[in-house]
Amino acid sequence: MTRILGIDPGSRKTGYGLIDVERSNARYVASGVIRIPDAPLPERLKLIFDAVSQIAQQYQPQQMAIENVFMSKSAGSALKLGQARGAAIVAATNADLPVSEYEARKVKQAVVGNGAADKLQVQHMVKTLLKLPASPQEDAADALAVALCHMHTMQTLIQASTGSRARFRRGRLSVT
Repeated sequence: MTRILGIDPGSRKTGYGLIDVERSNARYVASGVIRIPDAPLPERLKLIFDAVSQIAQQYQPQQMAIENVFMSKSAGSALKLGQARGAAIVAATNADLPVSEYEARKVKQAVVGNGAADKLQVQHMVKTLLKLPASPQEDAADALAVALCHMHTMQTLIQASTGSRARFRRGRLSVT
């Protein structure tokens, strides 16, 4: 079993979601939103670092997946988002977690089947895929979607690797 921590970073609200993965099955563990009070940016970044560190310590994930920064209309917003991501990534690496990064379009494609899906579609599919009684909060749903995207990516890589070796073995066997 592998536990994955998904992070949807933000300088005001950072979503987190944890899933356990066994074979091709995902099971919901926990999710929530780290709400950052109005404070100078360095203090907000420390709060993100501390919260992600605490989540990693409490839930003991083996891997972390985080959404990449998208270029927004405001360069200042993109920079703050990048700094929030950095605080979460440093917390993960401080806990010895490998970190994978995914574009928002890839996350939506993996979970909804449409890279241009809206937030309601993501929430609905996260609820459905994880068999939750209700849709998680928007930022928590996005974080769970990042974790699910990572699960699908890892499974695809494993299948491709196994499939290549299996073909190679069959090829060798037929030659012998």
